Amino acid sequence: MSLNRSEKEAVVSEVTDLAKEAETLVLAEYRGITVADMIKLRSSARSQGVTLSVLKNTLARRAVSGSTFEIVADQMTGPLIYGFSVDAIAAARVVADFSKTNDKLVIRGGATAGKALDVAGVKLLASVPSKDVLLAQLCGLLMSPISRAAVVLGALAAQKAGSEKAPEAAAETAPEASPKATESTPEAAPEAAAPAA
Repeated sequence: MSLNRSEKEAVVSEVTDLAKEAETLVLAEYRGITVADMIKLRSSARSQGVTLSVLKNTLARRAVSGSTFEIVADQMTGPLIYGFSVDAIAAARVVADFSKTNDKLVIRGGATAGKALDVAGVKLLASVPSKDVLLAQLCGLLMSPISRAAVVLGALAAQKAGSEKAPEAAAETAPEASPKATESTPEAAPEAAAPAA
């Protein structure tokens, strides 16, 4: 069923708005994917903030005209699904992860930050950790020297406390040990001298 002129204009307007907000566009060929698999893909995409659209390529070219995604207009041929995401990585991750389990979804390319991506570029972008993971790693790196310093200072404090206790313990044990040593020494000397005589 073909779209009339007003419906086409509405589709172009909607995709143009998506392209203005999005940071990444991923193109993938979906020939041969079952409806059940397409529902899984769309569900996964929706949960990660990715908008997937199956569009006529001429409408898609018209919609991205004048946007940062115009550089991939020449790749818009064949049965394609278009993945737009505000998160720079999400669209690439959704499509790449799904293509690993379903060989019918073939990544064709994409664009991010005004640069065209080939298949390897999309997969590389998909392998970048998410923003939350990167922030957690950065916090861990920043906290590492602080925690190491705390451990070292704690060990120094324990060592200093241990060294202060050591002279006190030696002073307490030294008076007790020296009278016994002096008492046993004179008695042991005559006994040792007696058998020799």
